[in-house]
Amino acid sequence: MGRAAQVRRDEIVRLATTTGLTSVEELSAQLGVTASTIRRDLAHLKAAGLLARTYGGAMAVVTHPEASLRQRIGEAFEAKRAIAAWAASRIRPGETILLDAGSTTGALAHELRTAVDLTVATTGLNALQELAGATGVHVECLGGTLRHVSQGFIGPLAEAALSRMTFDRVFLGADGVTAEDGICEASLQQTRLKELMIARSRHVYLLVHATKLGRRPFHAWARMPDAWTLVTDSSATPDSLKPFTAKGIETIVVTPE
Repeated sequence: MGRAAQVRRDEIVRLATTTGLTSVEELSAQLGVTASTIRRDLAHLKAAGLLARTYGGAMAVVTHPEASLRQRIGEAFEAKRAIAAWAASRIRPGETILLDAGSTTGALAHELRTAVDLTVATTGLNALQELAGATGVHVECLGGTLRHVSQGFIGPLAEAALSRMTFDRVFLGADGVTAEDGICEASLQQTRLKELMIARSRHVYLLVHATKLGRRPFHAWARMPDAWTLVTDSSATPDSLKPFTAKGIETIVVTPE
């Protein structure tokens, strides 16, 4: 098998894993080869146990496993740090802010360790650890049921705590985001909590690496408000950003150092 065929087949597996389902016609148009070539690729990938064939296309054998927080912290570190630095520059002394659980929001908590006269509420264990020694920051833990994979709190206790507070700004993370459907997560408990976070906050920011744009890894969604800010990194392509800017969503692209 030639190098071009291997690259193409790797891309087919990536697309099936990130979008869930791919058709022969879509793959043919996207990869610039004939439908018969795609069918041969799919047959090869099925035989190798990498894809499952469906009528007219293929789907991933493993349905979008959720990466652990430990795995995500090591991914795109510089991009997440740049996103976090931009987010920190928006925050003013005296504000009360809310941090979601996640690796990028954890990076934001790291940026806030030297802040003064700030209140930070969070559902993330990593954010709590970052701010444990920050004497200028008043820290509120929302509590609830711990999701071990994400190291974040969810459930009725977290929801009850949210109902007692309002926030100047909320900084959210996501497993995926689309302009049409909003934030994609692994469970309905997560998306319900995010919607409550949004409802209790004056300004809403979504902090995501470019690989999350347009991604639909799961089937639970949180709707975004009419006005919100998408913050991503400079590896985002114009095509991935276009659906957001076309809907009038404020879009910030930061460049890692």
